[in-house]
Amino acid sequence: QVQLVESGGGSVQAGGSLRLSCAASVYTDVVHCMGWFRQAPGKEREGVATIDSDGTTSYADSVKDRFTISQDNGKNTLYLQMNSLKPEDTAMYYCVADSWGCVGPVQVVKPDDFDAWGQGTQVTVSS
Repeated sequence: QVQLVESGGGSVQAGGSLRLSCAASVYTDVVHCMGWFRQAPGKEREGVATIDSDGTTSYADSVKDRFTISQDNGKNTLYLQMNSLKPEDTAMYYCVADSWGCVGPVQVVKPDDFDAWGQGTQVTVSS
């Protein structure tokens, strides 16, 4: 079972940047899809970005051209570079992984499509 540990969250002013990291410990499963979800208070979890095992990336419309998802060559660390942050980006950010490939672009993926979740890291953007 994949264990995921996020880091890099914090507080930043609007227009600033943060880089989230997710360390994955793979045991018997091979991860074919990883990504980031976020959940703001009172709102449902939403997909932010995904990356497939072939490097195909997908972004929510709200973060396109501001956020970049990437992973290292060993595919055991996932990153989310967040630039031009807005107050509406404030949320708990979760790293996710699944042993199957991404079922589709991030606009259609659901939380149940991923069988491994991190504990979350808080991102707060002030105006």
